[in-house]
Amino acid sequence: SLGYDEFLTFFKLEAGESALRTYLTVGGMPYLNVIGLEENAVFEYLRNVYATILLKDVVAREKIRQVTFLENLVAFLSDNVGNLFSATNISNYLKSQRVTITPQVVINYIRALTNAFFIYKVQRYDLVGLKQFEIGDKYYFEDLGLRNCIRGYQRADDVGKLMENAVFLHLKRCGYTVRIGQLGTNEIDFVAEKSGNRLYVQVAYLLQDAMTKEREFGNLEKISDHFPKYVVSMDAYGTGHSPSGIHHLHLSDFLLLSLD
Repeated sequence: SLGYDEFLTFFKLEAGESALRTYLTVGGMPYLNVIGLEENAVFEYLRNVYATILLKDVVAREKIRQVTFLENLVAFLSDNVGNLFSATNISNYLKSQRVTITPQVVINYIRALTNAFFIYKVQRYDLVGLKQFEIGDKYYFEDLGLRNCIRGYQRADDVGKLMENAVFLHLKRCGYTVRIGQLGTNEIDFVAEKSGNRLYVQVAYLLQDAMTKEREFGNLEKISDHFPKYVVSMDAYGTGHSPSGIHHLHLSDFLLLSLD
């Protein structure tokens, strides 16, 4: 899947609001360069790619029997990008939908999806105790368009999820190991590490009020080290640096950083 910078180059687009919205909608499958960016054609192609991945790379390779459950699980994960879940949470939710499945089967099916590089599982990391949590993970998709072709893209509801997914993918492409940070009761969206260096990222759709700003910047200000810290949003104005040195960037600008 193409990064945002590669997407712009492929389609000869200028970085900006329109190109970013298109990227968040259709994703970065390289074959889009052949079929173009007309959404009906794109999503027909992506649905075919999704079906191929599911049937060949997951069902056949992993010898999965409950295909309908697998499809329901993928739909559930697409609805809940960036939410903390455990296999037990997912199993209990499915029971509420009258689908009985054990947590172990959930774990097995999620492992099959990650083995196919269709989704990524991201674990939580305690920034104080310096240990990884055993339960409570987040899931992100390898391609934004594939995620959108599963459940559709309702812009108002989904943009925050897609922003977070895009930031995660960018950190991965830049060579970072990515985890969710836990600092007491506060969550840091991403803690990214590479070659002894670290950076922290909070993602928010819009910093519309003082409470939102305090949550996003305040969580980062509680971290005592001097590694770079970023707040990424879709705000048109007000980006720059906070008094404490936290970088505030528009999503488009963050996705074009090399982060070396």
